[in-house]
Amino acid sequence: MADAFCSDCKRNTEVVFDHSAGDTVCSECGLVLESHSIDETSEWRTFANESGDNDPVRVGGPTNPLLADGGLSTVIAKPNGASGEFLSSSLGRWQNRGSNPDRGLILAFKTIATMSDRLGLVATIKDRANEIYKKVEDQKSSRGRNQDALLAACLYIACRQEDKPRTVKEICSVANGATKKEIGRAKEYIVKQLGLETGQSVEMGAIHAGDFMRRFCSNLGMNNQSVKAAQEAVQKSEEFDIRRSPISIAAAVIYIITQLSDDKKPLKDISVATGVAEGTIRNSYKDLYPHVSKIIPNWYAKEEDLKNLCSP
Repeated sequence: MADAFCSDCKRNTEVVFDHSAGDTVCSECGLVLESHSIDETSEWRTFANESGDNDPVRVGGPTNPLLADGGLSTVIAKPNGASGEFLSSSLGRWQNRGSNPDRGLILAFKTIATMSDRLGLVATIKDRANEIYKKVEDQKSSRGRNQDALLAACLYIACRQEDKPRTVKEICSVANGATKKEIGRAKEYIVKQLGLETGQSVEMGAIHAGDFMRRFCSNLGMNNQSVKAAQEAVQKSEEFDIRRSPISIAAAVIYIITQLSDDKKPLKDISVATGVAEGTIRNSYKDLYPHVSKIIPNWYAKEEDLKNLCSP
């Protein structure tokens, strides 16, 4: 039993929950404090026809406004028992013969969901990628294109638009074999098609080096103090005209921070964690080196420590 405030008793009293009626009742005066409340806990009863099926789920998935039927169509399952086997198999065969206009969309959405899960992306990014793909598919102009590259490009654009960018290399790692070049071409195609539909350029969102910093530092297992210093350093680096990609700058800043700490990371490990080539990190380090004294926080490293950094 839990405690709740009773308006009749004028104090907190123990309450009893009546599961059959959904009522919360005061145990002292009997006043119904809340009626017809919804029990949101799992329902551990089995509603399957076969006793061997212990799946307690008896509802379908959520509605999907991007599908013609809202995602609420009925799917006839394969028979797994002797009773009604003939009837179920016949109905299932007839359903498969019928044309489902959303079959391609459903498969595409499942692929996007799988890629999103593998990258650890939030549901809003997955939903945005689904919307982008639906808009492109409605134009009926994507026939013959690499489907995996197209879906990966939708996910890349969705990440950019939701201010949670991922590198093309990260997207490529879950793109079922699609190459970076194919994803790049697909991205340009999608941006062009969406621009033709709306009549204006598609907002992709700006990429900053700080967008990748926490994830890269986590991949390297850096401590909180080093992560904080890296984030401050990468913000200060934006004040200077360093003509390198944000990902390269992030990798170079991490290299500098780790060289100033007790837990030094080899360049090879940083390259693997960030997806930036070792040569690119070295060149970015050369561009950052003249500004190191202004970029690195004073609380993290002294001038003497900065002088001990390897000259590029």
